Amino acid sequence: MKAILATTTAALALTSAGPAYAQVDQASTGDPDDQVDERTIIVTGTLTDFGATKSDTPIVEVARSISIETQEDFQQKGAQSLDDTLTYTAGVTAEPFGFSTRGDLVQVRGLDAPEYRDNLQYLFGFYNNTRQDIYTLEQVEVLKGPASVLYGSGAPGGILNVVTKRPHGVNEGEVRLEYGSFDRKQIATDINVAIPGAEDEAQFRFVGLYRDADSQIEEVKDNKFVLAPSFTARPAPGTEITVLANYSDQESDTAHQFLPVTGTLFPSASGQEIDPYVYHGAPGFNAYDTQSFALSLIFEQELTQALSLEGIGRYMTSDADYRQAWISFAGNGVPRIDENGNGGWTFYLADNRSEQMAFDVRLRGEFTTGPIEHEILAGIQYQDVFTQSDTAFLYAYRTLNAFNPQYENVPSVEEVSQFKAKRPRNFIDSTGYYISNQMSLGNLVATAGVRFDDVTNRVENGNRQDDDATSFSAGLLYRAPAGISPYASYAESFQPVVGIDTVTDQQLKPQEGRQYEVGIKWQPTGVNALVTLAAFDIEVSNLPNPNALVGGNSQQEGVSKVRGVELEANALLGGLRFDGNLSYVDTEDPNGFELTSISDWQASLFALYEFSGALDGLSLGGGLRHVGANQSSGFSAIDGSLLTYRVDGRTVGDLSAGYDFGPFELRVTARNVTDEDYFSVCLVRGDCFPGERRSINGALAFNF
Repeated sequence: MKAILATTTAALALTSAGPAYAQVDQASTGDPDDQVDERTIIVTGTLTDFGATKSDTPIVEVARSISIETQEDFQQKGAQSLDDTLTYTAGVTAEPFGFSTRGDLVQVRGLDAPEYRDNLQYLFGFYNNTRQDIYTLEQVEVLKGPASVLYGSGAPGGILNVVTKRPHGVNEGEVRLEYGSFDRKQIATDINVAIPGAEDEAQFRFVGLYRDADSQIEEVKDNKFVLAPSFTARPAPGTEITVLANYSDQESDTAHQFLPVTGTLFPSASGQEIDPYVYHGAPGFNAYDTQSFALSLIFEQELTQALSLEGIGRYMTSDADYRQAWISFAGNGVPRIDENGNGGWTFYLADNRSEQMAFDVRLRGEFTTGPIEHEILAGIQYQDVFTQSDTAFLYAYRTLNAFNPQYENVPSVEEVSQFKAKRPRNFIDSTGYYISNQMSLGNLVATAGVRFDDVTNRVENGNRQDDDATSFSAGLLYRAPAGISPYASYAESFQPVVGIDTVTDQQLKPQEGRQYEVGIKWQPTGVNALVTLAAFDIEVSNLPNPNALVGGNSQQEGVSKVRGVELEANALLGGLRFDGNLSYVDTEDPNGFELTSISDWQASLFALYEFSGALDGLSLGGGLRHVGANQSSGFSAIDGSLLTYRVDGRTVGDLSAGYDFGPFELRVTARNVTDEDYFSVCLVRGDCFPGERRSINGALAFNF
């Protein structure tokens, strides 16, 4: 049964699979005679029923703006983290706060993007989970624009969904050895086994990884251990059950040093500068050590030829031991260090925990009414999560010199722990009911969807807040001649805000988002290429009031606006494959300022050529990534005047060279090959965040 288009949630735009190409079939061209190979886009990344759209409809048919990066892309582009994988994706700010070890802080269309794994939300709260390792993933997907019809509560910019490696029907495996900059050593293996005598009925896969690595920040480690076994069984025709387990243990520190703007963005009185790669934490105290365990069950049951039942459930628990020291914040525009570089040294300690029980179950069916073909998806999504954080905070407890850190008089963990306060657990229960319908009439495709959500936020032995929301989406696509398909769509999102409005004495309303989007998607006839162009207009309402608003009727009359254009071009021409991206975004927060850390212009181009003939097995490539200037604005804590801190844009280059010989694969990659020195953002509150330095990594894989 052909899976339905569950993308009726939101924005219709050109789908691009950044570098993923989707097959074109009879339905996508609208021409029943056009079934020849010349109209086939090479598949390097495809959507699945448990991907971002909850559908395996080919990307070129999806009424939605989507980008995909596959495992092959990770390796060819030298990505070492989840946010690295998205640095060649239009509309995505992959590293808004520079080099990070605590998490992947991706922003889509100027707004924070929640992180999902196989359709279910993966991260809750802050810094209480192990960072997902890309070696365990098949691909990374970005679903752009509001997605509440499919996913319930969430940001209007889009979501990030990763697809876990699952067993398949071929006996194969690899052992992969890596060594690179900052003494990065890693060994990983991926083994798939189809059980002998029952190859189609039972399959097992094991993914494991061990890493021992330093980082570009002195004293900051990036060590990791991952075990991810999985098993698929097909006990009867039309039945498939997959169990996925993942245990991750990370031993690290935080690379975010919160460096003062004095001595970095602005000159110091003495002319001295802060080295952005020197450690400003407290050796022996700092740590970011996490453990997480997730167990997922995915099932698919065919009920009739036109109706199926499917779902995913997950239990996950995570713990994080987070300790950090930094130079104390003093307020917008207030110097954090004196003319000699001395500043108060703040110590923070947190024992963080989260636990999740969740499932998403849906019916998928097809039927016709006269000349109209319908593809229906109806589902129930439930989630029960608690987070807890026991913290200690000692402000300006010691003194540190930012120009020449000496790490003296560092308090012990036990000393700071004496001030730790036990916090109550926070519970979030949510239930959503959704239905979507794709209707096809000739070359015209219309989509419509609606969802009803109930969300409860509760503090242990404390306050409780109940929210409900109804979300809509609609889209229209026309499959025109010459491979050109114009789109238009509307979509909504919501996100609860916990608290009481002190003006109205009423419960705060959820933040609401809406998006209009139009686009054109072009798949040139006879060429393995996909070009997409999309324009969008997002508005987020029920935000905190603008600072200048006097006599407002409530505390939630603030509105943010995000408008932009995105262009993606992906092609495979002979042995040459290239991905080109260009995006422009115009943002405005409730005070009329640009959104912090978001650049208006971004552009990238990556190309890779695979040789044939005498040089068969050799591939060479590289890319350029340009991110424009960005700024942070606010009002001075000294005199109330407007402050704006602006960092320059940057252009960095990457290189990639590989050689396949027999069962071996060798690849060397370099990111930021010229070692450009830049800050991703400097915040008005007084701190700057350095970008990623040059890293060179070599990988040797043995396939069997």
